[in-house]
Amino acid sequence: MTQSPLLTIDDLWIDVGSNPVIEGVSLSIKPGEMLGLVGESGCGKSVTALSIMRLLAEPPMRIRQGAIHYDGQDILAMSNAELERLRGNQIAMIFQEPMTSLNPVFTIGDQIAEVVLLHKTSDKAEAARRAVELLERVGIPAPEKAAQKYPHEMSGGQRQRAMIAIALACDPKLLIADEPTTALDVTVQAQILELIEDLRREMGMAVLLITHDLGVVSQYCGRVAVMYGGRVVEEAPAEELFANPRHRYTEALLRTIPAANPPGVELPAIPGTVPPPGARPSGCAFHPRCSACLDICTEEMPELTGDDHHRLRCWNAA
Repeated sequence: MTQSPLLTIDDLWIDVGSNPVIEGVSLSIKPGEMLGLVGESGCGKSVTALSIMRLLAEPPMRIRQGAIHYDGQDILAMSNAELERLRGNQIAMIFQEPMTSLNPVFTIGDQIAEVVLLHKTSDKAEAARRAVELLERVGIPAPEKAAQKYPHEMSGGQRQRAMIAIALACDPKLLIADEPTTALDVTVQAQILELIEDLRREMGMAVLLITHDLGVVSQYCGRVAVMYGGRVVEEAPAEELFANPRHRYTEALLRTIPAANPPGVELPAIPGTVPPPGARPSGCAFHPRCSACLDICTEEMPELTGDDHHRLRCWNAA
């Protein structure tokens, strides 16, 4: 029996002013799976994530059309009170930079306890105990002492673990991790990603992992969606995508992975840059950077074709 999706995004369009930022994105995440959302900066990954949480700056942003359903609930139709009950409780998010996400004037323990008090209990002592338990769960040494620290008194890796503790405070069913290892050294990056994977297995929660690091995706994600120019251009199981990339953008991204190149060889770069909203070309947005571009690529946007196993949007697929 096929498991029903926990989260479904259907034909989502988001504008900034009169310019589309997200163009017809459709995605789904099943309970317990980790979906990788990849692409260069400016492709629309973070905006997609913020739309799930209804945290877009509206205005200037505006959801023009589409639907987002979580566990049978229509997120776009929710009231502010309903959203407050959902955020941090059933859906939680880890943001890119913990120093800007954590409040500098409250201790780490108080910030975790605040989420517990909001959603789970009115007992402050119980919430404080839960904060210490969560800090221990995410691997912070001496969690009782750590709970009394302010964000600036912790290392970057410890702050990111504290952010994960806040996200896990109410045992969410869905965790959105937006570039969770940005600005961390390689060793700490691996520890944070292992922690998220261990917690996913332990708690059975779904994870949307937003990253530009394809090496991370290959190691941790069961399925991958590749975004470019505000659209999903390819989606497949991770093993299939890495063995058989079909969209020319995916193919170009995979060539930039160090492991895909001989030692000492300069990594190939994708020429050009991601076009910003309002300056996207006609046809396929990737065509100015594509070495396999056809005439039709410059004129018409290809439809997303394929099946539930492997979908792509490309006129001249590999």
